[in-house]
Parts: sequence; structure tokens; C-alpha cells
Amino acid sequence: MSSTSFIHTPLKFSQLPQPIYHLLRSMPEETIYPPHHHPWGEFVYSFSGVVELTADNTDFRVPPNFGLWLPPNTEHNGGNHLASDHCSLYIDSDLAATRGMPTTSCALMVNPMLRAMLNHLRLHPPKTPYSAEENRLLDVVLDQLVVTPSAGSYLPDSDNPMLIKVLTYLKENPGNQHSIKHLAERCNCSERTLARKAQRDLGMPLSEWRQRLKIVRAVPMLQEGATVENVALDLGYSTASAFIAMFKRLLGTTPDEYRKNSY
Repeated sequence: MSSTSFIHTPLKFSQLPQPIYHLLRSMPEETIYPPHHHPWGEFVYSFSGVVELTADNTDFRVPPNFGLWLPPNTEHNGGNHLASDHCSLYIDSDLAATRGMPTTSCALMVNPMLRAMLNHLRLHPPKTPYSAEENRLLDVVLDQLVVTPSAGSYLPDSDNPMLIKVLTYLKENPGNQHSIKHLAERCNCSERTLARKAQRDLGMPLSEWRQRLKIVRAVPMLQEGATVENVALDLGYSTASAFIAMFKRLLGTTPDEYRKNSY
């Protein structure tokens, strides 16, 4: 641990002040979130950067336009390398169960309406005791979380030795443009076998996983001020326009729009 790290202190409530409790945080760079759990559920949404937490023995790397749901009593830990602004919605365990929130940790897609409400709460954070209007807004937010699609861990891993080798290689070389055939040859298997194992273990084609990896790597680079052109080149794109198209397809916004709206 760096001597300049900031250790985050978890909530000390014995019970939530409200059934749905909203909390904003502005965390400095190199913040450490030590292992902890609480009897209520938590939805974490970052207004800038990638949410990096470990829960349920799974590493989550959740980019913008997604949030992370942690069911009640889930031990989790993590940290952020760059300064981060994010919010947490703490949800009473009985309410989470009654309304049908997921029973396992997962990334949840944040649609435009949900994102607009979270931004409104960012600009106008409620103060306890919440007004009837604020409670109604938070109830609508929960309605949206219940029906929003799950994206698993967003960037899943595998315990298959062949896939571990391929995924590790891609993580170490995110700008790599080798074909699936070439990656299969590195593992002494057929292209078809690698594609089948990736679909089975990752729940998506390897090509989709590679693009998600590029998103997770691109976001902090953009935060640190790298130009779109340089990010595109570092991630293996011959033109910025191809990178921009991929970024917009996965996140619903362009890199420049993301950077502008993150602060």
C-alpha cells in the first residue's frame, strides 16, 4: 500500500436512516476500500471512471453507464487509482428482497432516464429526513434498478487454463489486434474450440470481451487527459473514428462527451 493512500471508512449506522438512503462521495486518488459488509444492499454508480471492487470472489471492473449492485451482507473491497465522484444507494434488505433486486453481485445497465435521476440527485442531494417528493424519486430509481438489465461482472474471467492464457495475454496487450485464429494457435487449439470456450465461460464472443477490455482501459486514459487519437492508437485502432464508434456503441456516448459530462 502506498504511503499516500487514503483509507475509506465504511458507514457506521446500526440501521439505515431511510429505507433507500442516498450518499455522495468525492474520493481522492489512491483510495483503499477495506473489506467490509453491511446488512443492507448497495448500488454504486460512478460519475467518472471505472468502479473497481471485489465481491463474491469476483473482480468487477464496471465502466460508466453501468453501476454495481451488492446484495445485503456481501463482503466487498476495492479502491480507485484516480480521484472519483460516485454515489451509493443503500437499500433496506427487506425492501430489496420484496422489490426483486438481484440476489448476487452484478453490474447493472444505467439507462438514460436512470442516469438523469442519478445526476439530479447528485446536484440536489436529499438530506434526512427526506421529503415525500425525495422519497418518491428514490422509489422510482429503485423501480428502474429492478428492471434494468444485468451485465454480470461486465468483464468476466474464467478458470479454464486455455482461456486464462488468452485473457491474460489480452489484458497485458490491450492494443493487440491479432485474430482469434492467431490467439487459438498460441494455445495450440482450433479457432472453433477457443470461440466455443469463450462463449461458454464468458457468456459472450471473445471479440465482445476484447472491446469491453478496451473500454475499461480507455476510461482512465481519457480521465487523465489523453487525446482521443492517442487512446485509439494505444488500443490498437488505426483511426480515431473506429475507436469512437466502438466507444459509443458500448457506452452510448462519444469519448469527448463522456469526458465533458464526467465532471
